[in-house]
Amino acid sequence: MRKPKLRELGEAIRAIFRGPFTSKFPLKPSPAAKRFRGKIEFNFDKCILCGACVEVCPANARAQIDDKIRRIRKEIHYQERCVYCGQCVAYCTTKEGIYHTQEYDLAQIKKEGYENAIEKELILCERCGEVITTRAHLLWIARRAGELAYANPNLFLILSQELGEEAIPRMPSPSPYRSEHLRFLCPSCRRTVYLQEIWGY
Repeated sequence: MRKPKLRELGEAIRAIFRGPFTSKFPLKPSPAAKRFRGKIEFNFDKCILCGACVEVCPANARAQIDDKIRRIRKEIHYQERCVYCGQCVAYCTTKEGIYHTQEYDLAQIKKEGYENAIEKELILCERCGEVITTRAHLLWIARRAGELAYANPNLFLILSQELGEEAIPRMPSPSPYRSEHLRFLCPSCRRTVYLQEIWGY
């Protein structure tokens, strides 16, 4: 009869005291690598809902919905479509708005519960009602611009509101000269206001 090798005998003896060498997954999940691209989560405090991740997603696993009535922008991440390529994390404007977790055991039978969603306040043009961007996005730009933010009316207004200033009062009709400058305006309406004031169009 052939005798077992010493290495195999040593492994068998160690297994008696230490337990089996194989992992206990799925009863006990195995830890993932530090740079593992697992489940994607939103960082509510850092995400500005700028839409960059929606634009670069190759699997169309993200959608952005603007509700002008409620003045809310909602972004949805459909995990069942996601290929976890990491493009959204790499091209995040703030670099901190979304991130990969190490959670990887995501399979389930039903589709419900796969959606991650986040909502933030929208800023609308006070002249035409079109969407400008989210309040969080404007604040992020203003803070990045520093003192230069006061040269842009939209950024000036958002900073003023953040510092607790009262809303700019509405002017009577006809409005005084340059009164429409201190309003939230989209680029098209701001251009129209400037032309009206300069050339009287």
